[in-house]
Amino acid sequence: MTHSPDRKKILICDDEESMLEVLEFMLSREGYAVTCAESGLSAVSLLEKNNYDLILTDIRLGDITGIEVLRASKKSSPDTPVIMISAYATTETAVTAMNDGAYDFVPKPFDNKELLQTVQNAIHLKSVEREKTILGDELKKTLHFGRIVGNSPKMKKIFEMVVQVAKTKTNVLITGESGTGKELIARSIHDLSDRKDFPFVVVNCGGIPETLMESEFFGHKKGAFTGASTDKKGFFEVAHKGTIFLDEIGELPMGLQVKLLRAVQQRVFMAVGGTADISVDIRIISATNKNLEKEVINGNFREDLFYRLNVIELRLPALRERKDDLRVLAQHFVEKYSKEMGKDVVKISSYAIDLLSNYDFPGNIRELENLIERSVALSTTNIILPESLSISTHKRRWIEGVSGKRFDLDDVSHGVSLDDILEDIERAYFKKALECSNGHKKEAARLLGLTFRSFRYKLGKLGIDN
Repeated sequence: MTHSPDRKKILICDDEESMLEVLEFMLSREGYAVTCAESGLSAVSLLEKNNYDLILTDIRLGDITGIEVLRASKKSSPDTPVIMISAYATTETAVTAMNDGAYDFVPKPFDNKELLQTVQNAIHLKSVEREKTILGDELKKTLHFGRIVGNSPKMKKIFEMVVQVAKTKTNVLITGESGTGKELIARSIHDLSDRKDFPFVVVNCGGIPETLMESEFFGHKKGAFTGASTDKKGFFEVAHKGTIFLDEIGELPMGLQVKLLRAVQQRVFMAVGGTADISVDIRIISATNKNLEKEVINGNFREDLFYRLNVIELRLPALRERKDDLRVLAQHFVEKYSKEMGKDVVKISSYAIDLLSNYDFPGNIRELENLIERSVALSTTNIILPESLSISTHKRRWIEGVSGKRFDLDDVSHGVSLDDILEDIERAYFKKALECSNGHKKEAARLLGLTFRSFRYKLGKLGIDN
């Protein structure tokens, strides 16, 4: 293999000859110029005479410890990243290494691809401070719309749609699970529109007592009811020339939906106790974590209001659907809460990211933010280690259905559509039965314990083509 003259130099320190050989072969094959040291003292001697782009050292050595090699490296070349590896190190040792400036801690046995990725990242970023700068630049690029962070393909499509939608006056419906950032998207649409200098009014439709809703939405006149001692403007009037954001629109009672329809259609309404119409110029953005089409079918939401609100739909992906954004989101929250708490936590370990990647986050970005906030608060080092995450306290309670789809029991606290869940399960069983019977409907019906007539009826109802 021909190497370029500017290939990166790595010093490996380990007192096990077999490990040195493995690491030297693996890193040399990737194009790195590798120097090996069989003891801590020989590594320190090499550090005094040469410059390296990366140090890779075991913690347990035959003479001095890897921690001492780390300290010697930081003394001679503070910007050179040092990766610690060990099969025996305790959490206390790992914390000591991180406090002394180690770039990362890799436990043995390690995955070769993960180690190579860590090495590549460390060399590219050069040091923890350099990584902060680059991550800061990356965050600036991904903060396209205020506080929204993400550069995954799904989020890029959302960003593109936000830019397009912001230029129009069209009503927008934002859908997605709780904690996916629906309000941030709504605010971004407002901020990018020609209404940005006017009010952005947020209305939590699920948090207003039903008896007060009409007054809160449309205002009231003095004396309209007991306690109405003065005139009061409602949300729609306050939002004049700006944007009104109707969060959790699916929670609105049917009585108010009727009155809301006129305001949505004509931008005209009447205050409680009033005698004259009030006209407003507003942009209406709604959001829900419910399936509004299903709510319409079930008679819980007006069809005409649904179509008025849902001119353009933006569906926000759950965090488990955009794991590519996990690292930059976690780093964003690390920096945010480190600054707020006056702490020196600067990054999250790659192994901590791996742990997060294996978790589904039923609470989405809101849950990730809370987790990182707590980890920063409890961290005793300048890096978030897996032990700092307390991920075990965030166990999901879920039922796994056919085809591996999971139904989270904790979602019940936020409200679910049992009909939708049962329909998903039923559809999955029907598809599996057809697969097992090679598409023969009579056999599939027998497998499900149904008559052929019932099977055909259900097949059509579930919208399964076969």
